[in-house]
Amino acid sequence: MDYKSLLNEEQYAAVKCASGPVLVSAGAGSGKTRLLTYRIAYLITECGVPAHKILAITFTNKATGEMKDRITKVAPDGDLVTVCTFHSFCARMLRSYASFLPNYRENFTIYSEQDTAKIFKDIFKTLKIEDESTKSNFKNNLSVIKNDNMTIDEYCNINRYSRDIGEFKQFYLMYQDELKKNNAMDFDDLLINFYNLISSNQQVLDSIQAKYTHFSVDEFQDTNKLQYDIVKLLASKTHNLLIVGDEDQSIYGWRGANIANIFNFTKDFPEAQVFKLEQNYRSTKKILDRANAIIKNNRNRLNKRLYTQNDDGRDVEYYPAYNETEEADFVVSNIISKHNGGVPYNEMAILMRLNALSRAFEEKLLAYNIPHIMYNGFKFFERAEIKNVLAYLTVLTNPTDDISFMRIINFPKRGIGDTSIQNLQQIASGLKTSLFNVVLNYEQHNFKSALASKLKELKTLLVDLTQKMGEMNMYDFFTYMLRESKITSTFDLDNEQEYERYLNINSLSNSVKEYAENNPTSTIVDYLQSVTLSSNMDEDDGKGVVIATVHGAKGLEFNTVFVVGCEEGIFPISRDDNNDLEEERRLMYVAITRAQKELYLTSSSQRFMYGKTEYSPKSRFLYELDLVKDRKINRSANSYNTNYRGGDMNKLQSNNHQTFNYTFSKNTVEKKEIDYSKIKLGARVTHPKFGDGVISEITPNSSNHAVKIKFDSVGEKMLSLEYAPIEFKD
Repeated sequence: MDYKSLLNEEQYAAVKCASGPVLVSAGAGSGKTRLLTYRIAYLITECGVPAHKILAITFTNKATGEMKDRITKVAPDGDLVTVCTFHSFCARMLRSYASFLPNYRENFTIYSEQDTAKIFKDIFKTLKIEDESTKSNFKNNLSVIKNDNMTIDEYCNINRYSRDIGEFKQFYLMYQDELKKNNAMDFDDLLINFYNLISSNQQVLDSIQAKYTHFSVDEFQDTNKLQYDIVKLLASKTHNLLIVGDEDQSIYGWRGANIANIFNFTKDFPEAQVFKLEQNYRSTKKILDRANAIIKNNRNRLNKRLYTQNDDGRDVEYYPAYNETEEADFVVSNIISKHNGGVPYNEMAILMRLNALSRAFEEKLLAYNIPHIMYNGFKFFERAEIKNVLAYLTVLTNPTDDISFMRIINFPKRGIGDTSIQNLQQIASGLKTSLFNVVLNYEQHNFKSALASKLKELKTLLVDLTQKMGEMNMYDFFTYMLRESKITSTFDLDNEQEYERYLNINSLSNSVKEYAENNPTSTIVDYLQSVTLSSNMDEDDGKGVVIATVHGAKGLEFNTVFVVGCEEGIFPISRDDNNDLEEERRLMYVAITRAQKELYLTSSSQRFMYGKTEYSPKSRFLYELDLVKDRKINRSANSYNTNYRGGDMNKLQSNNHQTFNYTFSKNTVEKKEIDYSKIKLGARVTHPKFGDGVISEITPNSSNHAVKIKFDSVGEKMLSLEYAPIEFKD
């Protein structure tokens, strides 16, 4: 096999290093999987290394399958190479050497997240822990201990001044005892138990090192301390270890990934040879120029600069929208334009730092009948916290809906346990009434005082909300309901996942606000109907526009990418620590390098956040990318006020924007033909998703014929007749 002709110069140089430690810093789109594949083939065909002596570690099952397929195609006996994830390799070895394990047998069970969630629930119940932020912190701290391979005593000593450290220790010991009692391990235990086994038993380590002589690890920037310690031990005899990673794409620090592992590698293996893959095969020169411009501001990186032999391409475009509605209009109008110009929908992606931003884009894509998929996530109205909040509205308008009532009975947590709920259900079934009625008449039943107190509190809330619903307008009532039910006050805003859930509910508030403004005579029932009909539209066939967080899009590439929500406090999310800020910058770098040919970045001058419309400062990254020049800022992590939410709203442009009333990109193609004589108030139209409706308002001087249509099923929507899939009815 002519490896030299199959690889570029730097790839070939790395492939030829068949022995000893090798570090390959592989830039985005630089062909690292190709290098790994041909490196293994080179070991087999040119160096005589038996295929079964090679261990290749990947990070996902998908990557494992792809690697196996590639190796089998290019290397003789390629199917004998062991290709697997860290966790699957550790599980395999633990079963093989189970006789050396204390407390475990060969047939141990590997618990999924659902299994461990059940254990957590039982322990919290036993310890009488009801506070959601405490639960979240305990689970996160448990993961920290395991990822860093600490003992509980070591952790407790470091955090001895923590208010609830004693209770946490109880939680930890009860959890581990439950696992051992059931002869079970969670995912973290697979790593911990394997490391402890090979670090304490030389016989086992010698046996494994006799099986494997050459090792490679992909996505090394995503390894945690424990995974690196395992790799070091496995390769300690031969030092035949190749690691491939990109410190510029290390974006999982929040789940234990340690970017320092890449830099520690050359300290632990001082004889290591280092190669940089800087030739990018994915993106245009102008996109790579922006990627280099942003990432050069990070200090914790190897000095490399991406280049390409691809065309210059189009300029990267930045669009400063007035609000999130106009931002979604801009993105969707360009998607329509590009699709009409021949770009498939699935070759376009809308990327965001927080999935709470997705609603405006989902609704706009739906309005224009554009297929779309949420990659690695749920569509907005399918998210649990959104369903739970909407369940309140459903119960208040339809008290006999027991399914919805079950969603709200412990949202937020009220400490009404499973046994108590079963008791309530039995009473409701016996009386042939609803759970709502049982709670309203709880005094008639002989409940224990603790449960009676909780039901009294729930009854008081429901009675109050029922009364206020008839007295207040839709949006004011919704805001009142969130406050009085204490739904949003239970989230730990220092926890990123809980912060996203909080922002999702905030986005739902905006949905209610927009619907109420567009449909002033409509009721909560009308809003719920609109949401249900819109969210239950036909599913796409997998060929739609991708909506994803940047984390979810890692490893993917698209013809055209829209990076939205480029504002301080969103992207970057508020950060005061420089290491956190560098990870945010790496996220922006990842987002940019997903684009092959066209890249757009957008921001909103004002955004509905925290229950009100607020000024949104442009992201510092826009300045670093040289896309914004109208203001100088100090880019120091500690001197820029990332939480600023003030400003003179009078200095912003007046709110006279209408849908699609801005200049389209230079790539805009001819719009569809319209019979202008039919555009008039009262004209009946039909939409493939929303059904029949009537034009209720025509925007004056609209270059794209923006009209408001009152649909029979989903209320009023502002649409452009130039682009919306609207047909006039005779």
